[in-house]
Amino acid sequence: MQSPGQLLRTAAVVIAALLCSHSVIAAPPADGTYSFIDLPTDYQDDHPDWFKSSFLNLPEDLDETLASGKKGLIVYFGQKHCPYCQMLIKDNLSKGDLVGYLRLNFDVVGLNAHSIETITGMDGKTRPISEFATAQKAQLTPTLLFYVKGRKLALKLVGYHSPYKMRAALEYVADGHYQTLSFSEYLEQADPPPQFADETLIPDPLFSSPPYALDRSRFPAKTPLLVIFEQPRCHACDVLHSEPLQNPLVRKRLDAFEVVQLNVWDDKSRVLTPDGKRLTARQWARDLGLFYAPTLLLFDERGKEIFRVDSVVQFSRLANVLRYVADKAYLNYPLFQLWSRDHANEEVGLQRAISKTK
Repeated sequence: MQSPGQLLRTAAVVIAALLCSHSVIAAPPADGTYSFIDLPTDYQDDHPDWFKSSFLNLPEDLDETLASGKKGLIVYFGQKHCPYCQMLIKDNLSKGDLVGYLRLNFDVVGLNAHSIETITGMDGKTRPISEFATAQKAQLTPTLLFYVKGRKLALKLVGYHSPYKMRAALEYVADGHYQTLSFSEYLEQADPPPQFADETLIPDPLFSSPPYALDRSRFPAKTPLLVIFEQPRCHACDVLHSEPLQNPLVRKRLDAFEVVQLNVWDDKSRVLTPDGKRLTARQWARDLGLFYAPTLLLFDERGKEIFRVDSVVQFSRLANVLRYVADKAYLNYPLFQLWSRDHANEEVGLQRAISKTK
């Protein structure tokens, strides 16, 4: 098994350039995939022909995978018309070196998150795939579940991530680092924290000013809370500020939230967290297990985390998530994708009109 240091030497180009404990993006990716229009596409949830043919019995699929000498099974949740799924297939699952490494170490079972076909999960329970997706909290598509020996869930990766992050995730599981390290700890050991914790983040008048007294555990707040963890010199953060956060529909929906911006590396500023703990921003980020910048955390009025976006996000997805939380739709729709499907027509019409004004 390779140590994180050995991994860094053998995959320096892949990891050192772009990743650390909070998935810091130190430079713009060559393919520019952090910026795209994420309105529904004509994508039909087409899986590569090398995905595993499955009888939808995941314990049996995992046993077959391990018997063949591979390290684990990846369960992929996607859906039709999903631009993030389309980009994952195009950028991550169609690249020769990445696909070669993935196929050497894993099998992949592709599932449509809304399918009514029945599937047997790792717990032995049989249910429709849509209910299985809900049980696994596959809030966003794509969602990837990495299962290993003992039917253990070694990693859950939600949303679209660049090929660099995908490669890091594959190596984290294939080399067995999940046994001793969280994904964020693994990334930090492979690439130490940057030395710019004191640098200024991108300002915006919508952010609340310190001190950050976010405790909602004793007395409920009047509005839900959005906390955005960022870092300086972060291309994905730049894109968030220049595109989604400037969208008129997003700005309007943010009026329903208290919005706070924090630096994931800040070990000086104190935060009274929604559950009443006194931590630095960096301590809180570590406790939350954050590995991507920017990460958006949405809490209800009593301080319960309702939703997390820790992957690439553009204005359509962000606008939908904000409405889902502000309207308390999660009380009736435990899975965001189900709510999104039922409200697709009204949302797409509104968002297409807004996008034409950009």
